[in-house]
Amino acid sequence: MLEGRLPEWVEARWWLSVEELHRLAPEAEIGWFDMHEKPPLLRAVELAQGLKWLNSVYAGLDFLPLDELRERRVLLTNGTGLTAIQVSEFAVLGMLAIAKNYPAVVRAQGRHEWLSTAPGIRDLAGSKALILGLGAIGKRIAAALEGFGVEVTAVRRHQAEGVLTPGEWRGRLREFDWIVLAVPGTPETEGMIGTGELAAMKREAVLVNFARANVVDQAALVDALRDRRIFAAMLDVTDPEPLPADHPLWELDNAHITMHLSGIPTPQSMARAVDRFLENCGRYRRGEPLEPRFDVSLGY
Repeated sequence: MLEGRLPEWVEARWWLSVEELHRLAPEAEIGWFDMHEKPPLLRAVELAQGLKWLNSVYAGLDFLPLDELRERRVLLTNGTGLTAIQVSEFAVLGMLAIAKNYPAVVRAQGRHEWLSTAPGIRDLAGSKALILGLGAIGKRIAAALEGFGVEVTAVRRHQAEGVLTPGEWRGRLREFDWIVLAVPGTPETEGMIGTGELAAMKREAVLVNFARANVVDQAALVDALRDRRIFAAMLDVTDPEPLPADHPLWELDNAHITMHLSGIPTPQSMARAVDRFLENCGRYRRGEPLEPRFDVSLGY
């Protein structure tokens, strides 16, 4: 996707193994070191002492030594928005599956059983959704839900008409049928949904988490689902991952686990990543700001 499109001034070094990456890293001025396993990636960053710009397809970069990179004045660009389309489609898929109880339809088909009534009778149209986090993913989810006739209320840091601030949303939790988490992983968002927040939701509420696992007190959520204090939860993220086979979440029929599949790169998202990287190469050469620039102080 990238090799034949690089500008002439870029002298590329391609790596096919961890050993090769670590051997080449000290030469890097621009680095794209993405791997699923983080320790060898972190070692490459440590070795790349000449690094001026580090690019990643990951939206959350809190696993990096951010303070050190700030001291080294390394520019960071992340993957914000690259997977927003597929994540938003996963969110709507899950919400529709819960509303219509589509898992029961699939199980009936497996039994060769013709159902005479729909197992799920909730409608998205006319329901109310609270979306915490109005970044690229939150905006995409909001737009998709509005297309289904959902009344969307968003929470964001800066006050605006029709938007709740971080100090307002907890007092209004009982109004919403869907609570959708799309916040970045920061110290501020860790544990933002706990026992108190779950208790404030109405029994018909569904919690949808496409943020980070640690945004939710998972033990408190298990208790709330087991006791039917909320209707259901859709969890794309869990702690730990993979979820152990004996974890209680697997046994709860109102826990819908999508195994962090929504953000796995697709050919389309990787094509967007390549286009963005090439555009940033031009900006880097001209001394212009890179986009999207990862703000170390904010954590996203």
